[in-house]
Amino acid sequence: MILYGIPTCDTCKKALKAPEAAGHAVQFRDIRKDPLSEAEIGEMVTEFGGLLVNRQSTTYRGFSDFLRESEPEAQIAAQPTVMKRPVIRAEKWHLGWDAEVQAALL
Repeated sequence: MILYGIPTCDTCKKALKAPEAAGHAVQFRDIRKDPLSEAEIGEMVTEFGGLLVNRQSTTYRGFSDFLRESEPEAQIAAQPTVMKRPVIRAEKWHLGWDAEVQAALL
């Protein structure tokens, strides 16, 4: 299982601790220190589409009009922290850390 996020994100911290406590091996990928490749971004956007971009974030609100009108791939490539977190890759992809994702993974 790979968890994509940033270490200062409270939701990512929760999403990392719970599977580890349940005995699952979790690899954490800090998307700031180890940016996603074009192929990885493309794979995530194929799975989640525009839902992958957190449009309520301060990062998104700080985008220029041009970048706001761009495709999700360009937005995430320009500023990885605009991605909703966490993104979890297990047997299938999961976005966020809600009850449905927890039930699927724990």
